[in-house]
Amino acid sequence: MPELPEVEVTRRELSPHLLGRVIERARTTGPSYFFLTTPRTLSRRLRGRRVESLERRGKYLLLGLEGGARLLLHLGMTGQLFFDGASSVRLLSSTAAASLAPEVQARFTPDAHTHLTLEFEDDGPRLFFRDVRKFGKVEWLPAGESCARLDKLGVDALEATGANLHAAAKKRRAPIKSVLLDQRVLAGVGNIYADEALFLAGVRPDRAANRVSRARCDAIVEAAQCVMLRSIETGGSSISDYVRPGGEDGGYQDERHVYGREGEDCPTCGALIRKTSVGQRGTHYCPRCQR
Repeated sequence: MPELPEVEVTRRELSPHLLGRVIERARTTGPSYFFLTTPRTLSRRLRGRRVESLERRGKYLLLGLEGGARLLLHLGMTGQLFFDGASSVRLLSSTAAASLAPEVQARFTPDAHTHLTLEFEDDGPRLFFRDVRKFGKVEWLPAGESCARLDKLGVDALEATGANLHAAAKKRRAPIKSVLLDQRVLAGVGNIYADEALFLAGVRPDRAANRVSRARCDAIVEAAQCVMLRSIETGGSSISDYVRPGGEDGGYQDERHVYGREGEDCPTCGALIRKTSVGQRGTHYCPRCQR
């Protein structure tokens, strides 16, 4: 699932190729839970709008449009935002990908999972929003109107302090990882970076949140920001479906300390990394380094 780093990489790499362009046409698939605004309404309202900004709030992207309206985009679990010309096996169905020789990178053509395509008046590269599982979201936000999804978000994880986490943690008996994943507390942290941050901070993911000191909350937030900034620097984590807007993989998956490394040696102490479930989320940790 794309988390803050993947969404921020997407924002940074889309922006130079989107800002100032005028949308000529929006093509969609049929109505579904992917569209919070009906496809017909969305297509009508996007036509002729100039793209003026692209911002991120937690794991959400906000396309600012001429006249003050915004387009809310959320990648969900398997969403992909990319331009014409992108080539990656991650953009193909499993059947199509399996039929290719390992060295072949077929150029993407829109398929049944391409739910939104933006075409522009300059005839430049189209923008595709593809989502196999359709847990992503698209919503039209009229100028000046608030958005319930955004209003309930906590402070952005890259701007948070240990005080933000501790204020929420000291009132709850839930595992500290569950609090860290609560988007009402820190917006943008997901499963990968929660596991990585807790490892670097030396805190067990299942420790009761109200038993985590302010000093440890400081360490957790500092570690979360460290791993997320490093992931942004390396292009994000391409573990499953995520690709950068040009079709390239990210690189942070090669630097993970614990996430996805069950049964491997801890890079710090050599103990075997364990996997458990915390809040119904697969969770990786070192039993020796994390207390």
